[in-house]
Amino acid sequence: MCILCGELIMHVHWTDRPAHDGAAGRTVIAGEGQRDRMRLRLRRAALASQILGYYGLSLQDWCGSRYMLADKKGNTRIVYDLGDLWQQASELAHRPIDPLDEGFLAAFGGERRPS
Repeated sequence: MCILCGELIMHVHWTDRPAHDGAAGRTVIAGEGQRDRMRLRLRRAALASQILGYYGLSLQDWCGSRYMLADKKGNTRIVYDLGDLWQQASELAHRPIDPLDEGFLAAFGGERRPS
């Protein structure tokens, strides 16, 4: 049980599983796989935080089981997994998170192709 949140970690979201893990029914990853899971989780959080920075948000791992989403005003939300992240980010930013927004693409050096 997590001391801080008081919840049992019973299920690992599919975004937290290694790509080669075909056992969809597995629960918490422990032992040798935990180090790789955490390394990939921290990498995903850093990348998502970089993307969310455009919207004035940041994301950090919290105890290896949740994420902390924050804005520049100090408002925070606990995000359970990356599947829940984008909706929570839209609500905290008070605008939709649109990966095809022209300003967003320009900020990251991408180009939107005419349809």
